[in-house]
Amino acid sequence: MNRRRRVTIAIIAVCALTALAAPAHAAPAPTPAPPGASAAPQSGKSLEEVRAEIEALYRQAASATDAYNLAEEQAKKQSAEIVKLSRAIVDGRARIEELKRRAGAAARAQYRNGGIPEEARLVLTEDPQLFLEGANRLAQGQKATRDLLGELQQSQDDLETYTRDASVEWTRLEANRTRQDRTRKLITEKIAAAEKLESQLAAAELERLRHLERQAQADAQTAWLASGALKEANRSATAQGRAAIGFALAQVGKPYVWGAEGPDSYDCSGLTQRAWSAAGRGIPRTSQEQWRLLPKVAIRDMRPGDLIIYYGDATHVGMYIGDGSMVHAPRPGRDVTVAGAGSMPILGVVRPDK
Repeated sequence: MNRRRRVTIAIIAVCALTALAAPAHAAPAPTPAPPGASAAPQSGKSLEEVRAEIEALYRQAASATDAYNLAEEQAKKQSAEIVKLSRAIVDGRARIEELKRRAGAAARAQYRNGGIPEEARLVLTEDPQLFLEGANRLAQGQKATRDLLGELQQSQDDLETYTRDASVEWTRLEANRTRQDRTRKLITEKIAAAEKLESQLAAAELERLRHLERQAQADAQTAWLASGALKEANRSATAQGRAAIGFALAQVGKPYVWGAEGPDSYDCSGLTQRAWSAAGRGIPRTSQEQWRLLPKVAIRDMRPGDLIIYYGDATHVGMYIGDGSMVHAPRPGRDVTVAGAGSMPILGVVRPDK
């Protein structure tokens, strides 16, 4: 059996923990609040400072979530591999039993012949033609016996290999699941910290906070469009691209839930993966893997259906739908929505159907 070597999944989950322990990505420098803008009374910080802090927490959670999702995806593949190994063990045992049965049948046949070896009965014949035919049958029978014994030994060796591999894979899988539990706890803590900051705001302040978020996104979108980034991006979607866009837009209004893949909620890469799956094209589960494995295209060559990867660590993704817009699942506390394609820092663009 060809044994594939894979990188231990536990490393992926450790990366998730490292991402959480690392310093947060730099948030935009706070801008002076407009006249009349209030500070968050319970913390003494301005709303702009609170917005920056909340954004940093969600960015850390997004980075860890992407690593967690990758570990989860690899765990699923491991589970499928273990199922294959288990089936191979069962099949191997059944094969061994069949070979033993056949060997036993041959032994019983010889016993019924009085225990006289084939060679001895061959020598006793006086018919030359029968002698030649018997010699040929004898040679074939001996080869069949050797092949049978060799196949039996090979089956036994394969069974031992299957068993060892299954044991190793189970050990790695269990260790990885333990680390995933720790990662899940840390992600939850980051999200809870951000939600706590928001919950401390009065209704008017919360509305003002969301206004600041929308204004920051609008400013980024305006600057991006003014740069001429879309000057040449006038290509049409493929049939698969249109199907993926249709699926993604049908999810607008559903909540973001980290690790979710639908149908009632999504995280950012869960949405894009399901959308392209609905269009008949399988793509990787996480935004980082989508960025790493899918064909890259220049922004000037972007067409509807392409995936826009955001931030330097590729921890967010949206689907371009044309006219400078994209659909995405933003973050916890927000719903799937349509937004400006340039409302966040763009790392690059990938094309699932290239």
